[in-house]
Amino acid sequence: MQIQDVKLAVVGLGYVGLPLAVEFGKKRSVLGFDINARRISELNEGRDHTLEVSTEELAEAQQLRFTHTAEHLAEANVFVVTVPTPIDAYKQPDLTPLIRASETIGKVLKRGDIVIYESTVYPGATEEECVPVLERVSGLRFNEDFYAGYSPERINPGDKQHRVSTIRKVTSGSTPEIAELIDQLYAEIIVAGTHKAPSIRVAEAAKVIENTQRDVNIALINELALIFNKLGIDTQAVLEAAGTKWNFLPFRPGLVGGHCIGVDPYYLTHKAQSIGYHPEIILAGRRLNDSMGGYVVSQLVKAMTKRCIQVQGSRVLVMGLAFKENCPDLRNTRIVDIVRELADYSIQVDVCDPWVDAAEAQREYGIDPVAQPQAGTYDAIILAVAHEQFVDMGAAAVHALGKPDHVLYDLKYVLAESESDLRL
Repeated sequence: MQIQDVKLAVVGLGYVGLPLAVEFGKKRSVLGFDINARRISELNEGRDHTLEVSTEELAEAQQLRFTHTAEHLAEANVFVVTVPTPIDAYKQPDLTPLIRASETIGKVLKRGDIVIYESTVYPGATEEECVPVLERVSGLRFNEDFYAGYSPERINPGDKQHRVSTIRKVTSGSTPEIAELIDQLYAEIIVAGTHKAPSIRVAEAAKVIENTQRDVNIALINELALIFNKLGIDTQAVLEAAGTKWNFLPFRPGLVGGHCIGVDPYYLTHKAQSIGYHPEIILAGRRLNDSMGGYVVSQLVKAMTKRCIQVQGSRVLVMGLAFKENCPDLRNTRIVDIVRELADYSIQVDVCDPWVDAAEAQREYGIDPVAQPQAGTYDAIILAVAHEQFVDMGAAAVHALGKPDHVLYDLKYVLAESESDLRL
């Protein structure tokens, strides 16, 4: 196959797949596929509820078509798979979306076709888990009748500066010739350039350690914050001072949620354990980061008790539910840890977030966000997500939501140290 012969389909049109399909749709004919008919209808109307792509950007992708009919995929000869790879209740990799996408593609796979995976997996998953499904369903043989590649997604939800085309792309293929073709394909849209990895397994490993490294670094800073809080030292002031050295990494303490940093390390640790190695540092970092919601609530309850504020039956406002600022993404948000921990104290909890979809919050977490918190209502306020709306409010407006005597916990350093009662 030559680059000009590529007929592209993107399978999965979420936070990763849609921006990718749009960029390709500006250059060549692309079929965007998703099993969610409602999502396809929304995109055909020029709307993206994830807010990753604007109406104007959708209109610019004039060669992009959308469908939820799997049979339409038979038109393509190169498939890019961008479905989620979550973890289950036991924090084990859940490859169900990936396997189902592979089955769907396998039904239309033809000789000479290429399947490229972008979903985050552990090293070896593409060739050990996905390729056998493609072979079984299609009846074709890998690297004889069809080929595979892996090019890890590097989407940062809500980030309008680092976009698909401006982030360097790692590529790989199951043969040297296929690797070169895949690299050429992505080079059409990636202005930041590409990096061709020597194998699919190397590309998979590179992706999974990107977020594992960040997770471990944040865990270190979280542990430092616990130490400094016991010493009565402001963590932010310490980090600002240390940050004056050129090689000090600018990580900050906080909750670690989202579909990447809080999930990807479990894919690597799963693979490590399957080969008989127990990863100490990675899992220790995960345990510490997952415990931060409970720590925040314990600090808040102590502060309320010192103020003689009755904890049981009190009202607390949690400002923010999305896993990060200026983004509607609720996947694996750790704010729910705070909400559930507060409820264990028989505290009445209100959650407000102007970015999230209320129906999705109820469906995913059983939380009904309040549209407009009433002033003078709350015994405590947790500023949990640094949405621009909350930043613009300023300290006085945030405090006005509380009763005359209340506790304000600023998790995200939105306010000055003197304007809040607690912060990590």
